[in-house]
Amino acid sequence: MRKLRYPRPSRLLGFAIVAVLCISGCGYHFASSGDALPPSAQTIYVSRFGNATRVTGINDELMRYIKDEIASHRRLTIVDSPDQADLQLSGVVRLAIQAPINFNTAYEPTTFRNSVVVSAVLKDLHTKKIIWSSTRIGSGQHVAVVETNIVTTTPTFLQQNLRSGDISQMPDLQIEQSETAVGRDLMMQKFAKSLYVEMAEGF
Repeated sequence: MRKLRYPRPSRLLGFAIVAVLCISGCGYHFASSGDALPPSAQTIYVSRFGNATRVTGINDELMRYIKDEIASHRRLTIVDSPDQADLQLSGVVRLAIQAPINFNTAYEPTTFRNSVVVSAVLKDLHTKKIIWSSTRIGSGQHVAVVETNIVTTTPTFLQQNLRSGDISQMPDLQIEQSETAVGRDLMMQKFAKSLYVEMAEGF
């Protein structure tokens, strides 16, 4: 019997995925109290992140999640100008990939992993000092993109508007597009939570 040979990601892509796995899997984060932030700081300006990837608009998309996460903690008020802010958060998206990690016998991808890595800096605009920085905040999310691999009883799936009966009626391309979008959303939510915890606690 001829042995099937599955496609392999490039060495660089493989290294990037492993790096993100290590970064995003280093432990659980609990709700941040913001203890590392200057006590007098009440406002923050989130400047437009740079984008060192080939994924157009990934920086702007991430910023929306970051702002939502900061606002949800009610520790800092987001303002529209650095002139109004006590703190300024800036950064650069260093890596953004969507890579297949599992394949079926027809060499078709059945599972993808969305990954992102960002460097970020938090600056006190009154003292002009950097109070926190990180060169590699990462997040990743696996997503099944074929009906047979999707577990419709998980909390992640149940949060969607879809049900198991809907999946069985959808064409393969629509399933892939829908589940990829969900995986991307979860990845960005996880990233924003990690960034806020590290920034607010000074990790």
